[in-house]
Amino acid sequence: MTRMRIASAAAIMAFLAVPVGITAWSQDKADPKAGGDKSELYQQLNLFGDVLERVRRDYVEPVDEKTLIENAINGMLTSLDPHSSYMNPKTYKDMQVQTKGEFGGLGIEVTMENGVIKVVSPIDDTPASKAGIQSGDLIFALDGEPVQGLTLQEAVERMRGKVGTPIKLSIRRGTKDPFDVSLTRDTIKVKAVRYKLEGGDIGYIRVTSFTEQTTSGVLDAVEKLKKEAGNKLKGFIIDLRNNPGGLLDQAISMSDAFLDKGEIVSVKARKSEDVQRWNAKPGDVAGGLPIVVLMNGGSASASEIVAGALQDHRRAIVLGTRSFGKGSVQTIMQVSGGGAIRLTTALYFTPSGRSIQKEGIKPDIEVQPAKIENIEARSGFREENLRRSITNPNDKPGDKKDEPPKPEAGKPADKPATSQTTPGQPAPGQATPGQATPGQTTPVQVTPAKPGDTEDPPKEAAADYQLLRAADLIRGIALYSNRAN
Repeated sequence: MTRMRIASAAAIMAFLAVPVGITAWSQDKADPKAGGDKSELYQQLNLFGDVLERVRRDYVEPVDEKTLIENAINGMLTSLDPHSSYMNPKTYKDMQVQTKGEFGGLGIEVTMENGVIKVVSPIDDTPASKAGIQSGDLIFALDGEPVQGLTLQEAVERMRGKVGTPIKLSIRRGTKDPFDVSLTRDTIKVKAVRYKLEGGDIGYIRVTSFTEQTTSGVLDAVEKLKKEAGNKLKGFIIDLRNNPGGLLDQAISMSDAFLDKGEIVSVKARKSEDVQRWNAKPGDVAGGLPIVVLMNGGSASASEIVAGALQDHRRAIVLGTRSFGKGSVQTIMQVSGGGAIRLTTALYFTPSGRSIQKEGIKPDIEVQPAKIENIEARSGFREENLRRSITNPNDKPGDKKDEPPKPEAGKPADKPATSQTTPGQPAPGQATPGQATPGQTTPVQVTPAKPGDTEDPPKEAAADYQLLRAADLIRGIALYSNRAN
C-alpha cells in the first residue's frame, strides 16, 4: 500500500510522526533519468553483500542479520534528508494508530540538528508541555546517556516506553546553562481543536495538530461560537502556533472551509507531469467575517498549508513570526516484511506558487512574543478637576462626574505634599499597579520576550500579547467595515 503524507516539521516525534491519509497519485515507474548503468548497480549490491557477510562473520560479537539490514536501509534513507526513514513493522503499526489522535509518549515533535535532538514543538496538555519543554530546546542526553551518535529513530525509541515510567532529558536552551527535566511517559490524547469566545465578540479557535478529527472539530467550533456570540461576533482567530502539522487531507479540508473558490495547494514531484492540485468548493463557514491566523517558528507543514492558502487568497491576515519552513511531502510505502518506508517524493506550493521549503510563511504583521506589565503612574488631573472649568454644553442636569475619592468618615484627608510613603507602596492618590485613579488610565508596558522565552500561547489569554494584538486587529476591521457601510 502506498500513502502520501505531509510530514510534520521534522517528520518524527517522540510519539512518532503523523501520516497523511491520501493515496499517492502514481505507482512506481521506470525513470529513464535515474536508470544509470545496471551493471554498476549490481556491483554496488555485491559490495553491500560482501560487507554484510564480513560483519556477520568477523564482528567481535554475534549480530542479528535482520537488524543489520534494517539499519542499513534506514541509514540509506536518513542520508537523503531529515524526513525520510524506515519503519519496522512495530513502528509502522504505531504510526497508523497515531492518526487516530491517541498514542503513548512524551508529546513532543523533534528533529535532529548537529547530532542532538531539537524540539520543534510540544503538544498542549502533555507531559512535555506541562514540564515546560519549549520549541527550540536541544536535548543532548537521555537518562544521562548522550544522544550523539544515535539516529533520530533510535533517540525516539529511547524516549518512548511504558506509560508511567520516568525519563530524564538533559536540555540546552539558548544561552542558558544546561539543565535536566524529569518527565513521566503517558498516553497522549491529542485534542486537536479547542475554542472559546474571546471578549464576548471574537471566536478563538486553537488547532494543535492535524489528525482525523481536526476539520470536524473546527467546523463544530465555528458553529458553537456563532451560536454563543449571536450577532455580536466580529471575526475569528485561528491559532496555529506550535502546530507541527499532520494529515494533508485535513489541512486541505480545513482551508476549504474558509474559502469560496480557488486553489488551496499544489504538490509537484520530480516528474513535471506528476502535479496534483486541490481547489476550494463554494461556501465559507465564517460567512465572510475577518480572520486572523496566529503563527510562530513551531508552526510547520500542514499548518503552513492552511496559513499560506488563506494568506494568498487574502482571506486572512497572518500575524506572529515566521513559520518553520517544512515544504516537502512524504509518501508512506509499505514494503515486504510488514514494515514501510517514509520517502520524500514531492514539494508543495501555495496558491500563488510559493514554495515554503526553508522559507516558511512570513506574517503580514510581525508580532514578536512579549510580556505585558502595568507601569506605576502618578495620578494626574483632568480638565474637569480644575476649578472654574467651563461646563460641557452637552451635560444634562443631574449628570455626575467622576470625582477624586473622599476621605472616609472620621479620618483626615490625605496630604500629598507631606505624606510619607512606605517603601514598595504607592504614594497617596497614586494608582497601584493594575488600577487607575478616577479620570486616569493605567499605562501598560510591553517588554519583548528574551531569547529562550517560550513562544507557547500562555494559559491566560490576558497575558498573551500576540492574541491581544490579533483581537484588536479584528475589532478594528469590524469597526472600519461598519463605518464604511
